[in-house]
Amino acid sequence: MEASVLMHCRLFQGLPEAKLPPLLEQLHSYRRSYEKGHPVYRVGDTAHALCVLLSGGVTIERDDAWGNKTILDHIGPGAVFAETYACVPGTPMMVSAVAAEPSEVLFLPMDHLLAPAGREDSGRDVLLRNLLDVTARKNLTLTRKIFHTTPKSLRGRLLSYLSAQAVQNGCDTFDIPFDRQQLADYLGADRSALSNELSKMQRDGLLSFRKNHFVLHRK
Repeated sequence: MEASVLMHCRLFQGLPEAKLPPLLEQLHSYRRSYEKGHPVYRVGDTAHALCVLLSGGVTIERDDAWGNKTILDHIGPGAVFAETYACVPGTPMMVSAVAAEPSEVLFLPMDHLLAPAGREDSGRDVLLRNLLDVTARKNLTLTRKIFHTTPKSLRGRLLSYLSAQAVQNGCDTFDIPFDRQQLADYLGADRSALSNELSKMQRDGLLSFRKNHFVLHRK
């Protein structure tokens, strides 16, 4: 089960399955199980290892000083998390990672991953290249969200997001991966306000939509 999950994980892509067990041993990897609601990491913790979710589900959360909770992401088996903090030792985490259900997590200590490799190809070079890819993709995702949530008006945020979806799909007709509530959460908006603004944009001839299917009408 573990090997199947890891071989489908972006971090291990290109690594022969036969090299997986000795590599995990060389990296001093270890597993921990968590019950629902138990934190893998808390705000303020420092991470010494990047994590791969083997089973279950984990939410990435942010709690403010008054106890208000914001769920930033929900990840499933094969997902990599805490890698940014593991790459910058001693940096307090600004988010918590909490088990949303009974979960098992694989920890890969960063000091062993970055240690000089011997002459024999252990596969660490593959992991490091893939880690760079994972980090770059997450950076792009964050950059896109910053672009889409920067406009002050809700219409501006919708136009930014939908324009980017058209570019990504190579067509002005496309389906988005969010339902209405998820889109509102992503753009930092109230669901009712978002639905009203979409209806106004449709009346103004900017677009047409049905559920998560959109058609942009360019001038």
